[in-house]
Amino acid sequence: MVLRQGLPPRRSGAAGRSPAPEPAPPSTATPRSGAAPPDSAPARLLTWLGRLGVPAAAFAVFQALLGILPQNLAGEAARYCVAATAGIGVGAVVWLATVLVRTRAAAAAAVAAPASAHAPPPAGSLPDLMDGTYQALRRGLSVIEVSGRGPLIGWPHSLAESDPPVHPTAFGTAYGLHLLLDIAPYDGRIRAGQVAETLWRLRLPGGGWAARSQGSGARPEVSATVLGALARAGADPRLLEAEIRSCEVLWNPDHDASGLANTYVVTNVLRGLLRAAPGSTSLEGLREVLVNGATADPARGNHRCWGAALATGRGNSAPSAAHTARAVVALDRAARVLGEDARQRTVREEGLRWLLAGPATPTGGVSDLQNCQEEVRRPDQEDPLHQELLSVRHFAAAWVARALMTDGARKVAAEDEGLAAWEAQLTTAVTRVRGMQRGGVWRWDDGPMGHPVWMAYQGLSVLRRHALMVYRP
Repeated sequence: MVLRQGLPPRRSGAAGRSPAPEPAPPSTATPRSGAAPPDSAPARLLTWLGRLGVPAAAFAVFQALLGILPQNLAGEAARYCVAATAGIGVGAVVWLATVLVRTRAAAAAAVAAPASAHAPPPAGSLPDLMDGTYQALRRGLSVIEVSGRGPLIGWPHSLAESDPPVHPTAFGTAYGLHLLLDIAPYDGRIRAGQVAETLWRLRLPGGGWAARSQGSGARPEVSATVLGALARAGADPRLLEAEIRSCEVLWNPDHDASGLANTYVVTNVLRGLLRAAPGSTSLEGLREVLVNGATADPARGNHRCWGAALATGRGNSAPSAAHTARAVVALDRAARVLGEDARQRTVREEGLRWLLAGPATPTGGVSDLQNCQEEVRRPDQEDPLHQELLSVRHFAAAWVARALMTDGARKVAAEDEGLAAWEAQLTTAVTRVRGMQRGGVWRWDDGPMGHPVWMAYQGLSVLRRHALMVYRP
């Protein structure tokens, strides 16, 4: 039989010496200087008093004083009043001290608790919303084969009109390309290069681009938007330059007087050209047209603003928040690229002041965030006796938010209304922008044309910009 003897475990280190004890983990909560630790005698006393109860402590003091105070203290009522007052005071002190001890103990426990792992983004977070927008882009993508032009891979006006596949439009595809570049998806199920190639294939025979309802002639607001998207996607600069030269006549007021008297048209052209051709000689002239088209509004401190029509042209020049915000954004971008003189800066800042004065109006600025619609009318290019009609819808809350997020807005707010008012107004606009989407799809209405691609781009760009602006690393 073999006997097995349990031997003590072998110890490391020199023979005959016990292993060095492991150091105790350092305390994670070091009490501040002058603060009693939770286990000190004063803390135990206060905890005991707290358990005794505030009413009990107050009654004990009251009863003790009632027996100690002399009988001749101005009558029996005075003795009771003094004793009651002292009892209430002691009760309040005990209650406050107990709360203080418990608060310190809770703070120490919070510090001692291990740091939790990073929580996953909450439902409805910006990454979730962007993923929803990308899925909508995939569902709404139209892929059709056109004889003699090759495959067209893009979007029509709305994300809800692609079943069966609808012919992509220049406007919808340009904004879809902007969206795709903003989202920067991890997969290649939609390739930006193919979408950009589709924009070139949608180019009109005489050069330039037009909206679906504008006939066969190029229009400046659509052409500049497409050129801006192509430039952002990294199109060949030589092709861009050649196309810009062929389109220069489009942004000449002598060629399109009625179009370039419209705030929507001028701001679209200015923003698109600043992306595609920042050195274009046409930019200064377009900015002057926009600056000269501002009008003073007596209802808001005579600050200059913009309406649907420029003040120098014909049409409705009544003040409009959507058009004023459009103009402010375009002028801000022009100032970054071209610089600005004192007069141009004054007009741009007055537009911001007009927007910042919205909450002081009788409607509280609510009307500034309401979507609006206009019709851009021009003589038909093929039959001047008839009018060409372009229906334009304005996502007012998105434009106001974009204007309030320009670099100049914070400066103007600090000088006038105050940063708190500016932040509150911006938060209201951004909240409305977010509230108009479901699952990353922005909705103008519930019809098949009610989910415009451009609206998704404007809404998402506002939320991205705001998230970057408020983030503090």
